[in-house]
Amino acid sequence: MVKISDVARLAGVSPATVSRVLNGTAGVSPERREKVSRAIDETGFKPNEVARSLYKKSSRIIGYIIPSILNIFINEIGRAIEDEAFRNGYKVILCNTDESPQKEADYINMLISMNADGIIIVSNNDGLEAEISMCPFPVVVFDQKVNAEHLVACVQSDNYQGGRLAAEHLLKCGCRHIVQMRGPQKYISGVERFHGYCDACAEHLAEPRFMDCGYDFEEGIDCTERIMHDFPDTDGILASSDLTALSAYKVLLGIGKHIPEDVMLVGYDDIRLSALTTPELTTIAQPMESIGRLSVRIILDRISGKQHLQLNSVLPVELKIRQTTMVKKN
Repeated sequence: MVKISDVARLAGVSPATVSRVLNGTAGVSPERREKVSRAIDETGFKPNEVARSLYKKSSRIIGYIIPSILNIFINEIGRAIEDEAFRNGYKVILCNTDESPQKEADYINMLISMNADGIIIVSNNDGLEAEISMCPFPVVVFDQKVNAEHLVACVQSDNYQGGRLAAEHLLKCGCRHIVQMRGPQKYISGVERFHGYCDACAEHLAEPRFMDCGYDFEEGIDCTERIMHDFPDTDGILASSDLTALSAYKVLLGIGKHIPEDVMLVGYDDIRLSALTTPELTTIAQPMESIGRLSVRIILDRISGKQHLQLNSVLPVELKIRQTTMVKKN
């Protein structure tokens, strides 16, 4: 194994000079820096990243802690996080908690011990504030409002507006018996979308009907079956996610309903799959790439000493009208 002393001997400098070049901790003349760089290339020297992280108190790692690796929406945000982090010289570690507070705490402790530089976390854990208050690095929380002094920034999309836009679109299309698949009320997204939906219904004198539902495909199947049993006159469904919208489509086809003629569907998220189905899904598009990149930039700004004044960032959503909705003819 090639050591720093081997690189120093070949370059004709001291091991301390090689260390300064690797860590960028002090000025080194361009001539010596060039000699060290050539020696590193010739020897194939690889720095000990563990040792460097202990010395610099930084591993150039950002943790991404999520409740479920099966959530496509969270994964698409993760893709933007990884891309922005890598572009800035950082790596991302994915931590799947299965919504277990113990696993979440264990991952946070692991990232602390690894000298991670920051955490981006999706969580509904009641003890989250206590956990992240111990973190020596910046933490960005998605889809949850948390108060933990200067350590935390919250990034989310405008869920209230998303709920309103979805309901108003179905009402304008002529639907009169709309049911919302109400997202989990433990998440701020579920709460605010429901409020937006109810306010739109009140303004149009429509009865707000809903059925509680999660965000994954299997829960969407069960929820749709319950909707059609309890509200057989349903002519519009606002899904909790694009995945639950697709599961609703499957159930509706199975009972002989035509979409959008009999029942209209609006999803939520605008994951890639929503535009690949037939018919293409009308949905509320969340700015997933912007959410991921902004979360990373907040962490990098804090690392560099910049104060990110906007601790609660709310990004706009957009209605994408496709083929699962239509304006009814009188």
